[in-house]
Amino acid sequence: MSEANQSADGRVGWKQKLTAELIEYWVLAVYLSCFFGAFTWYRRIVLAEYQIGYAHYGVGVIEALVLAKVTLIGDVLHLGRRLADRPLIVVSIYKAVIFSLWVGAFTVVEVLVDAWLRGTGWTGAVTDLFGSGKYELAAKCLVTFVAFIPFFAYGELEGVLGEGRIRGLLFRKRTVGAAPD
Repeated sequence: MSEANQSADGRVGWKQKLTAELIEYWVLAVYLSCFFGAFTWYRRIVLAEYQIGYAHYGVGVIEALVLAKVTLIGDVLHLGRRLADRPLIVVSIYKAVIFSLWVGAFTVVEVLVDAWLRGTGWTGAVTDLFGSGKYELAAKCLVTFVAFIPFFAYGELEGVLGEGRIRGLLFRKRTVGAAPD
C-alpha cells in the first residue's frame, strides 16, 4: 500500500478501504457469475436433451451477487482462518468447506424468509427444504464448494507470494527465457 493511501498515523483511510472492498466484491461476483453461468448453460443443455426449456440465465448472476456479499461477510467474521499455518491446499479446501457451509446456512435462511413472505410459515419452509429443495441445496453447496477451491487457493497464494504477483504472472506479457519477477 502506498504512503498516499495512509493517514499520518499509518491507518488506511475509509475511502481506500471502501474501494478495496468494492473491488474484492466485484471480482468475486464476476468470478461466481462466470462459474454459475457455466452451470446454468450445462443445465440448459442437459434439459434440452429431453425437450425441456430452460431460460433462467439471470438466476446465476443474482445468486453470484448475493453469494459474493455473503462470502465477504463470512470473511469479516474470520471464517476459515483456523488452519492458517497449514499447507496452502489444506487451507484452501478448509476455507471452501467452511464457506460452502456458510452459504448453505444462508440458503436455509433464504427459504425460511421466502416461506414467511408467502405466508406458508414454518411448515411451508420445512416442506420446501426437505422436499425437492434438499437436492437443490445440496447441489448449490457442491457447486459453491468447487467454485471456492480455486478462489481461495488464489487468495492464499497471493498472501504467500505477495499482493499482485500472481496477477502480474497471469496478465503481463512474458519475455521468452526471462525469469519471472
